[in-house]
Amino acid sequence: MSGTSTDGVDAALVEFAGDRISSIFFRTYPIEAPLRARIRSLGNSSTLEEVVQLDVELGRLFAGAVNRLLREAGVSRDDSAAVGSHGQTVLHLPRCGAPTSVQIGDPNVIALETGITTVADFRRMDMAAGGEGAPLAPAFHAAQFRAAGRERVVLNIGGIANLSVLPGDAGSAVLGFDSGPGNGLMDDWARQHLNQEFDQDGRWAASGTVVPALIEVMLADPYFQRPPPKSTGREYFNLGWLATAVAGREFAPEDVQATLAELSARTIADALRRFAAATREVLVCGGGIHNVFLMERLRALLPGVSVVSTGEHGVDPDCVEAVTFAWLAKLRIEGKALDLSRITGSREPVVLGGIYEPARR
Repeated sequence: MSGTSTDGVDAALVEFAGDRISSIFFRTYPIEAPLRARIRSLGNSSTLEEVVQLDVELGRLFAGAVNRLLREAGVSRDDSAAVGSHGQTVLHLPRCGAPTSVQIGDPNVIALETGITTVADFRRMDMAAGGEGAPLAPAFHAAQFRAAGRERVVLNIGGIANLSVLPGDAGSAVLGFDSGPGNGLMDDWARQHLNQEFDQDGRWAASGTVVPALIEVMLADPYFQRPPPKSTGREYFNLGWLATAVAGREFAPEDVQATLAELSARTIADALRRFAAATREVLVCGGGIHNVFLMERLRALLPGVSVVSTGEHGVDPDCVEAVTFAWLAKLRIEGKALDLSRITGSREPVVLGGIYEPARR
């Protein structure tokens, strides 16, 4: 898969013992700058031709990542049960008149060029059943990290941040939702003002000061008050959204970055207190775990709560999302349905993903 940051293709080779992981071989392969720029430029003014061309090109890119991963791991394609490809999200509209979510990276190309059965298009069956199509990771988080008698939250900080609330009581349902911005707005602002892909360790944000008037306007956005199920994306939280919040006022760029970091930390902490008040363990994954300043702010806002990496519980925080889609592909091959009613809001259990078979094995 490639996340909203579009900085690379995350590829995980996963072996399962039942539903539990027994081994992982993980790599991230960079996406070259020209292709990255084309992906990020997709929007309302893009032509259908531009979208479908990128669909094929990303299919080739993802197929190449699979083949390279297998070579580096020393594993034959004949020993690979399936490829689970989330793809690259280019549109996520869960609450419009005809809800949809679009991920590109043609699975037909992946299946043909790898020679491996490919599972893709994981979100739209859930949306057909009335769900928001996201987040899907909480189902895997529950399978991998839930523990009897322990109230846990798994926090994934990608471009958007999402929480998986894992009750210690086996009879209680898992809750999952997007809390709001993760790294995405901070990355966009860093690219605009530093000409860098991200704010290394959050040092630039740490050099600034939170602007009270700006954080107040941002936190007033109605998304943050909506109860789950809810999901969002870069279609909503983007530089246009930020420009509306700034409303033509002049702020030092580093102060805006500090405010964006505070927005991510505050909305995560507020959501956790509101929907998982009993939690004393937060397991963090995703790129945001490397933002030292953001993690410091989270810990300061969550006194008495242990905030640690998923690595301390057996899964490298950088590969949790890629592993999630390997797990979902496994479920699809087995024909197993998921009840996501408390996560995406779907009306009934659904089997996620379409299967694309190569002509050869």
